[in-house]
Amino acid sequence: MNRFTGRLTCWITYFCLLGYCANAASATQATAGSNAPATTTGSGSAPAAPAKTASGKPSSSDIAAAKASGKVWVNTESGVYHKSGRWYGKTKQGKFMTEAEAKSAGYKAAAKE
Repeated sequence: MNRFTGRLTCWITYFCLLGYCANAASATQATAGSNAPATTTGSGSAPAAPAKTASGKPSSSDIAAAKASGKVWVNTESGVYHKSGRWYGKTKQGKFMTEAEAKSAGYKAAAKE
């Protein structure tokens, strides 16, 4: 690798990282800057489903809070919901909801827990 190619590679890497950081900062400002009130469920007293982390999966505290409030974890990819067990809050695609909401949306209970 000659001197020019080395410098070019360095600059390309620099600009790629610069663009990535700018996108990450604007996404953070967009979510942090919203002062929208917390949404509630139909009863008006309980908060909506716990927020997910940046990776899309809920944190362990979110899972514990949902389990304590009686919510089930719906695997939106497979159409199965879990009341507890190994897959509760752990599948790649999913969300928390009440069991009644899961049944009315057409999701089926997991065969084994």
